[in-house]
Amino acid sequence: MPVFTQPMHITDQVVLGKEKPVLFSGPCAVESFDICMEIGSTIKDEAEKNGFSYVFKASFDKANRTSSGSFRGIGMDKSLEVLQRVGNELGVPLVTDIHESYQAAEVAEVADVLQIPAFLCRQTDLLLAAGKTGKAIKIKRGQFMAPEDMQYAVSKVRSTGNENVCLTERGFSLGYHNLVVDMRSLPTMRQFAPVVFDITHSVQQPGGQGGSSGGQREFAPFLARAAAAAGVDGFFIETHPEPAKALSDGPNMIPLHRMADFLEMLKECWETGNKYSAFQVE
Repeated sequence: MPVFTQPMHITDQVVLGKEKPVLFSGPCAVESFDICMEIGSTIKDEAEKNGFSYVFKASFDKANRTSSGSFRGIGMDKSLEVLQRVGNELGVPLVTDIHESYQAAEVAEVADVLQIPAFLCRQTDLLLAAGKTGKAIKIKRGQFMAPEDMQYAVSKVRSTGNENVCLTERGFSLGYHNLVVDMRSLPTMRQFAPVVFDITHSVQQPGGQGGSSGGQREFAPFLARAAAAAGVDGFFIETHPEPAKALSDGPNMIPLHRMADFLEMLKECWETGNKYSAFQVE
């Protein structure tokens, strides 16, 4: 199958779709500066040891929580301040979600990558506003979208003159409270743009705990190895020192103390997949 020709430039040193995999990792949401720094500093070290470029991830607002009573964040201004401090102190680029068109320009002053949530991947005004910032744009495939249809989301961003765009796989809805990853979606979407595999949300069970989402992190290593071997350009992993106490998406997260082994495993599988990436069956 054909493969994208335009990589995504995050910084001069961090490029998605080249010879080095990119790791997008951090807590689900900005809980505090201390938590973000603990996670970010740990993952930065482990990413460097295992040959990943690193982008720190945390959401400033969890706008699509199952229940209105669930934690959404500490506020946009405080969260962006935390993100900026973390990025400056660790010397790493940042990625965070935007949910409304008006957020794009303000968030782009802090973040290097704007992430479009899966539920919003068809929102034309949001994609155009994100693209116009000139920042790298990371679009999650909607749980309801065919992989081949994501080319139109990419085209919307590129219509602004912004070529720095990638796609993210996170599974599709199969019945209630269940997601399934179709590995065929990875080479399909890689025709249009670099692809990141979202390990965390591929094992999510949306709304699976009544007023909140559940997750099956025990399956994360299996899906991660499969995607790495199938061929992707980067990985998205949420992690926390104590997932059971995380304020959002705890059941899906990889415990921070297991991330070193997880990344070592992931890089080995990625190298195997990269070795055979040109193999085709006609």
